[in-house]
Amino acid sequence: MNRALPEVRLRVPTDEDAVAWHRVFAHPEVMEFHGGTAAELSVYEELTARQRRHDAERGYCLWTMLDENEQVIGFTGAQPWERQWGPTGEIEIGWRLGREHWGKGYVSAAARMTLERLRAAGVPGVVAMVDARNERSIAVTRRLGMQLVEVFTTPEARQKGHCYRLDL
Repeated sequence: MNRALPEVRLRVPTDEDAVAWHRVFAHPEVMEFHGGTAAELSVYEELTARQRRHDAERGYCLWTMLDENEQVIGFTGAQPWERQWGPTGEIEIGWRLGREHWGKGYVSAAARMTLERLRAAGVPGVVAMVDARNERSIAVTRRLGMQLVEVFTTPEARQKGHCYRLDL
């Protein structure tokens, strides 16, 4: 059964979006695969500022995701994988969504928009680094047509992860 995807809009993060991200992501289930607890507001202030730079320099970033009522519900987008392990230098697509919005198709719709924007920016392909326990994100990678190319263990947390890839 293919249900219609919800209306979603992406925008370059604003200063105010740092506060919105901090609020939307302050749920233990949202942060389960991202350290377990919500980050401080200053982390989101730095992150939104960095995303504005990325968009200006590269033409893509982690965009703020807005629902049909123009409410901030999360982010999706892409940025270079800058860790010293894994697909260093490749472009990673990612997403994070407020708990009350799960299961409605927002991430799939926004991730498809992200892929279109990345193609337009000339990005040849993307990876998605996903915690092996994160069944919801794994389902999104499948909906996007991504292929599992590697199973790994993270150096810091010693968690099993998956690397998915999609040529654009």
